[in-house]
Amino acid sequence: MSPTELDHLVPMDFKNVVQVPDTHTWLINNSCSSEESVPLIDLEDPQAVEKIKMACENWGVFQVTNHGIPMELLAQIEHQARRFFDLTREEKLLTLRSPDSPNGYGIIPISRTFNTLMWMEGFTLSGSPLELARRVWPKDYSPFCTVIEDYQEQMMGVAVKITSLIFKSLGLSREDVEWFDPKSTEAFFHLNSYPRCPDPTRALGMVPHTDSSLITLLYQSSTNRGLQVYGPNLKWVDVEPISNAIVVNVSDLLQIYSNDQFKSVVHRAIVSEANHRISVVYFFGPKIDVNILSPPKLIKDGDSPMYRPVSWKEYREIKGVHFDKALEVLRFNSVVVENANAVTRGNEAPLDGVDGGKVEALEA
Repeated sequence: MSPTELDHLVPMDFKNVVQVPDTHTWLINNSCSSEESVPLIDLEDPQAVEKIKMACENWGVFQVTNHGIPMELLAQIEHQARRFFDLTREEKLLTLRSPDSPNGYGIIPISRTFNTLMWMEGFTLSGSPLELARRVWPKDYSPFCTVIEDYQEQMMGVAVKITSLIFKSLGLSREDVEWFDPKSTEAFFHLNSYPRCPDPTRALGMVPHTDSSLITLLYQSSTNRGLQVYGPNLKWVDVEPISNAIVVNVSDLLQIYSNDQFKSVVHRAIVSEANHRISVVYFFGPKIDVNILSPPKLIKDGDSPMYRPVSWKEYREIKGVHFDKALEVLRFNSVVVENANAVTRGNEAPLDGVDGGKVEALEA
């Protein structure tokens, strides 16, 4: 692999950067609103289902507590993430993601759509971390693997629980959601690193986007702010870090399945001059090749579903071509005139939260 190809696949060495280079300079609006805050829901609250419904309808995002994941495990997963991202560039490159695999270290695929790079680095897993961990810690891979595997197992349980509550809030029974079974679901695990930035006004950690999954569960450090969502007041809102809380995003497949009753949330990540921020992301959905369609209970009499049936696999492929128009492609009687592959994006951040301004940060 040539140096040019390598530079296109992996982040730069942020440890040695003293100023934001032109390759990472964005034209962005960093202002946000302090008038509202993302809903916080206790999953043991008797009114949790009703509150989840309101949050999904109005925000597309909420935070949950009493989810069952021990605080110690959340601390351990952050520690192992920092342990990995603190490795040298040469060491991290030992786990470099290949073009035909979702697993490993590197930039997110959406980066190739822009002329400007984001101030971040990522590590994605679908399955066991053993092979990749052995490359960087030949004799000390066990701690990393144990924590990652324990976290994924417990997060699967939380994802199934929250999704069940979301379906209940829609008035759906188990019979209505025949494809939804813990053994018939899939997930991708992802670590994000947003290094300290010498000038946060010129850099962007993650472009505004929606996720293609059913729901996305995110744990962010309880001390470092950086995640922002486009709120119902049509302004960016900080998702305040709350100790032991997990952020739940409504994602595109849930918007499709709910027949637009719940909208996927536009979100982005900003960077900091003082803090190196870590987030741990769990993308959850149906088996990759299972077609989903809005159930009859969510279709008004005389109407048809707003979207045609689609699998997660096919939808990811559609987003790879159409990006912000992907949902529109699936709408019945819809005509999409823009082919994102024919568009070269510059260094201006995508349109903030306006319909048609969403850009997908593909998970794998």
